[in-house]
Amino acid sequence: MKSAIVSKFAIISLAALALSPFCRAQSQIAGDWLGTLNAGGAQLRLALHIAAAKDGGFTATLDSVDQGANGIPVTSVTLKDSKLSLVVDAVHGAYEGTVNKDATEIDGTWSQGTPLELNFKRGSVPAKAAPKPAAPSDIDGSWLGTLDAGRTKLRIVFKIVNTQDGLTAKMQSPDQGEAWVTASSVARSGSSLTITFGPIGVVYEGKIGADLSSIDGTFTQMGNALPLALKRQKDQAK
Repeated sequence: MKSAIVSKFAIISLAALALSPFCRAQSQIAGDWLGTLNAGGAQLRLALHIAAAKDGGFTATLDSVDQGANGIPVTSVTLKDSKLSLVVDAVHGAYEGTVNKDATEIDGTWSQGTPLELNFKRGSVPAKAAPKPAAPSDIDGSWLGTLDAGRTKLRIVFKIVNTQDGLTAKMQSPDQGEAWVTASSVARSGSSLTITFGPIGVVYEGKIGADLSSIDGTFTQMGNALPLALKRQKDQAK
């Protein structure tokens, strides 16, 4: 009887030892991570959220902070020893990194066509207070135009809203997805308007029409400039 009890205890102990690496891995890597992707002249902050799954594995989502794209599902998360692999089918991307011994940093490479260095550290994006609303300006609302780059034509939408801190704007490319990118600055002087999206290297400079129904300007990204004429869209303000 005694030997049977000892034997059973030994099996339970071995099972606990076998499970402990999974528990350690989960506790080490689960949580929020923040990194910055340098793509040419643009900088994009990426927030990675990893959660432990009941089967000993992981689930994860990815936020592209400066593009306003949150909750992008990570298709698979694999951790073998200190090697972390992520597959993000939604954006045709993948990540390969190495977790340091303290599980405070992950150094690796993001691949989405061209491999780029991407290092994560523990952390999350600080919550930002929403600007307080103010009386609408005469250009508040939605503006639509089309970028013509030869074989490629992309619709571009700007939404402009006045706040107590001044004009704000966000941009969407409907033909590329539903994500909105928030402008880092909006400057207006008379009929001249400049909207800057610093993290993605985009600047739009235009002249507001006298009847406030159009804006003729230039869309520049990474030094490449294309004409972009915008038309006000009715019933789509804010």
